[in-house]
Amino acid sequence: MKLLIAEDDADLNEIIVKKLRAEGFDVDACFDGEAALEHMLYADYDVAVLDIMMPVLDGVEAVRRLRAAGNATPVIFLTARDAVADKVDGLDAGANDYVVKPFSFDELIARIRAVARTASGNPSAHLALDDLTLDLQSHIVRRGGEEITLTGKEYALLEYLLINRGSILSREKIVSHVWGYDYEGGLNVVDVYMNYLRRKLDEGHDRKLIHTVRGMGYVMREAT
Repeated sequence: MKLLIAEDDADLNEIIVKKLRAEGFDVDACFDGEAALEHMLYADYDVAVLDIMMPVLDGVEAVRRLRAAGNATPVIFLTARDAVADKVDGLDAGANDYVVKPFSFDELIARIRAVARTASGNPSAHLALDDLTLDLQSHIVRRGGEEITLTGKEYALLEYLLINRGSILSREKIVSHVWGYDYEGGLNVVDVYMNYLRRKLDEGHDRKLIHTVRGMGYVMREAT
């Protein structure tokens, strides 16, 4: 799962990022609202966690501009402001949830997963296609009941494909989501990793799940 953390307290930012990466999340970080808005507009995130009181542009205004641009990236506000009016302002601006400091990391992680599941339309902690299953919490992947070992990037790519199963994803969109905002390499990295996944997931199976759509990108769906 790809996350953005925007928190202007450098020490807290570092702690949050380390904790989330230890849980297996792929995390980008920034320190002000303007940078957060730029990240969300030009990269693809499953969830963004934003502090409200940030320099340059506060979190509420960043989300207002994000929604005005038609961007539906799920947002959780992380803030010390716990008045009901502040929560209402944040939610009215377009946030999906609100966590008050000080907070439990277990609660934050649970909220992130819940918001991501709701946004994807998949209320379960599992993703499945045909006989392939992916557990979003344990990161265990199985096909036909047999566990498959994936690298971090392979897992992130598979998770993104499964969340968007049935939808054609361009190489540009895949790179933005899986490799992130700062990636400067070529789009051929997508083809390389798709080949890795195909060898691990589809080889030896009659029903192929990863399909190339010529001139458009890739789609994960049951064979027809």
